[in-house]
Amino acid sequence: MPVRLAKTVLTLAASLALSLPAASSALATAPAHGHPAERGAHGRAASPDPGALLPLTKAYGATMKYRSVPRALADGYEEHLCMARDEGGMGFHYFNEALFGSLDPAKPAGLLYEDDGRGGRRLVGVEWVVPVDAAGTTRPRLFGQDFQGPMDGHYPGMPRHYDLHAWLYKHNPKGTFAQWNPRVMCPTTSSSTTHS
Repeated sequence: MPVRLAKTVLTLAASLALSLPAASSALATAPAHGHPAERGAHGRAASPDPGALLPLTKAYGATMKYRSVPRALADGYEEHLCMARDEGGMGFHYFNEALFGSLDPAKPAGLLYEDDGRGGRRLVGVEWVVPVDAAGTTRPRLFGQDFQGPMDGHYPGMPRHYDLHAWLYKHNPKGTFAQWNPRVMCPTTSSSTTHS
């Protein structure tokens, strides 16, 4: 193995080893999103899926480049509304409709941003979207979590769907996979909307 590749592998392994305790803690407090009638919107997972740690690392590594909004736009993500309500926000949604239906940790259909206070946007989370028609009779599942929904589209033309959020870039005190983040807000001057 070339020296440079070996160093890269060792650095990645060390980073993963250091992040596993934090990721385990995040997963332990992450709410499970099952059928709302069964668990409520933010029921707790009885035991987090340890198998979710590596796929979450894959999702993080694949989406780091989208901290740059121009990079997201170049890869087919389009800006849509900013969503918030009393219990928190989701921020500005950027969707790549070609990725609707993806269950690949490295290919979320949505990117979630907030204002960075300097006229730009800061990546705070990612979202997977599976249209109801594509899901069939099975509720989608990723990272050991059931998707939320089904729900109506967030903008004209967006299909009825299931979705799953992962707050990979901004801590969510409600949990890594909670739908709403109380630390994310929409600007009062934006065309923000509420969503139930």
